[in-house]
Amino acid sequence: MPPRHPQSGFTLIEILVVLIVVGLLAALAIVNLGGGTQQRELENTVRELYLLMQTASEQAILNNQELGLILEEGSYRFVVFDDQQRVWAAQEERLFQSRSIPDWTIITPYIDNDIPRLASDDDALQPDLLFFSSGETTPFDIEFNVAKQPDTLHRLQSDGIASIEWLAPGEESDGPQ
Repeated sequence: MPPRHPQSGFTLIEILVVLIVVGLLAALAIVNLGGGTQQRELENTVRELYLLMQTASEQAILNNQELGLILEEGSYRFVVFDDQQRVWAAQEERLFQSRSIPDWTIITPYIDNDIPRLASDDDALQPDLLFFSSGETTPFDIEFNVAKQPDTLHRLQSDGIASIEWLAPGEESDGPQ
């Protein structure tokens, strides 16, 4: 009688346990990645606005014209001041086209309202923020958040003289506001 070799391999139960564990880990990974989607989209939205605001500030200086930013429900857009007609007009450059903000984003602007206005108060395109040709801006602090979650709070701010600052979640401002 030939010697018996011990059986090697996995039982069906062992294979099923491994498959269940791998499935649970995959489900957990998908749930964690899904929650980060809003945070990534919020960060991209804030980054885009931050870069556009810096560009608008530079354009105002280079072109010697005042630019403005209008924050609307679910979107924002840039406008330019027409010196001859003394009114705000839509910014025609493709770079400054109107952009939407995700519906779930909560925007809380804190804007200094004691700023000089360049047109009458009944001007339909009166901007919330101004980028002056002198390099100054309207003092502001704008908070972007996902459902008031403190770990997703992004802030764009400026004291009106210094450059625009972007504070990611957990960062604090260096200067007084």
